[in-house]
Amino acid sequence: MGVPKLNLKVVTPERVLHEGEIDQATLPTAMGQITVLPHHIPLVSNLVPGEIVIKHGQEEIFIVCDGGFVEVTPGGLVVLADAGQRADEVDEQIVEEAIKRAEQALAQAGTADPNYAVLRGKLDREMSRLRVARRYKQRGATRTGQSQ
Repeated sequence: MGVPKLNLKVVTPERVLHEGEIDQATLPTAMGQITVLPHHIPLVSNLVPGEIVIKHGQEEIFIVCDGGFVEVTPGGLVVLADAGQRADEVDEQIVEEAIKRAEQALAQAGTADPNYAVLRGKLDREMSRLRVARRYKQRGATRTGQSQ
């Protein structure tokens, strides 16, 4: 009998970001990071903006997640992300420009503004996107998601 695997599906409203058998997945939940391995107990959890790391053999796939939900069952796990993208698809220049715009909007709004929390959330999501893209590059990953 082979090494146990998990079935994983990462879905956004726009598309499926990843689907297939994996060895493990690390996810950013509201209670902290969790790593799901085969035979994990069933659970449902909120996801927060951050990085999803998928491992399959020597391959690592990095996905930026803007929040959502994860359900772990005996058969695997399903991630329903509010939005997200693979780290190799993130354009750092576009993200850096979005961060500047969000910082300017926050500075103009002030903490008493009713939109402050929305603006802060936008800034946090963009900063998370930039962190994941940079970590992906630092690890020397190729465009296919494989580590070198």
